[in-house]
Amino acid sequence: MQTHKTYTVEEAVKKLEHYCAYQERCHKEVVQKLRTMHMIPEAIDHIVVHLLEHKFLSEERFAKSFVRGKFRIKKWGRNRLKNELKAKEISSYNINTALKEIDEQEYFEVFNSLAEKKYETIRETNTFKKKKKLADYLLYRGWESHLVYEKVNELIK
Repeated sequence: MQTHKTYTVEEAVKKLEHYCAYQERCHKEVVQKLRTMHMIPEAIDHIVVHLLEHKFLSEERFAKSFVRGKFRIKKWGRNRLKNELKAKEISSYNINTALKEIDEQEYFEVFNSLAEKKYETIRETNTFKKKKKLADYLLYRGWESHLVYEKVNELIK
């Protein structure tokens, strides 16, 4: 028989305060963490409310930092960012607020440099295959299809 460590509500609150202070978390991650700690639903609700009241947990703050980080570091487009936030059960209002964090000019600059950098690395002689590889790469990264196809046709004649 496998035993697991049990936590009092106070211990769980302290542990989750550290968990949330270390890095921004969404509600879903916090609830998941509490479930892995084998907390009962009433305790989970109590702890989440405590974290919200004491500003350890904020979906808007999480969404904004998620968008800034993934855009700047992983160079994700709006579609990918939106889908990832939806998967984390973030509200549409918070998703839209977070996406406004991205400066339009910076968005297009990042898109263009990413597309051109990828174009340079594709070693395909067939133009159709080359276009497909570039388009697939950019679409996977979550860039809007109209931007992707314009750029692909501009780079590959």
